[in-house]
Amino acid sequence: MPKGGARTRSGPAPDPDALRRERDAGEWKVLPAEGREGATPEWPLTEQAEREDELWERLWRMPQALMWERYGQDIEVALYVRRLVEAEARDAGVNLGTLVRQMSDSLGLTTPGMRANRWRIDRPEEEEAAPGPGSSVTPITPGSARARLRSVSGGSG
Repeated sequence: MPKGGARTRSGPAPDPDALRRERDAGEWKVLPAEGREGATPEWPLTEQAEREDELWERLWRMPQALMWERYGQDIEVALYVRRLVEAEARDAGVNLGTLVRQMSDSLGLTTPGMRANRWRIDRPEEEEAAPGPGSSVTPITPGSARARLRSVSGGSG
């Protein structure tokens, strides 16, 4: 087991609404839900397989791709795609799956990865509107954990 030092998932998650910005090491980036538009970058590695091409095209339309483009991470994304395709194989080792998860965190493709990179995806306008009558969606409201549990279970106290 590793010893000492901070780890990506240790401690409380960074708060995008924190008042003390100097403690949070920078601003959060809000990425548009529509994702990245424009041409997909050229594949930077050797011979691209058909499955790699499918994933490459899909990933470069995601909101996170705006940041990868900004920081010139095309090779990192290509390596992720290649390892993901390898991990999809039936006989792939567990260590390859672990590597793919770590890479997806680093690229901001997971919720913890988004938090670590301080990225947030902007919600489309449809999601921001309050649910209409008869909707089964219950808005999340602040309050005590006890009050939230009561509302879920239908209990009175």
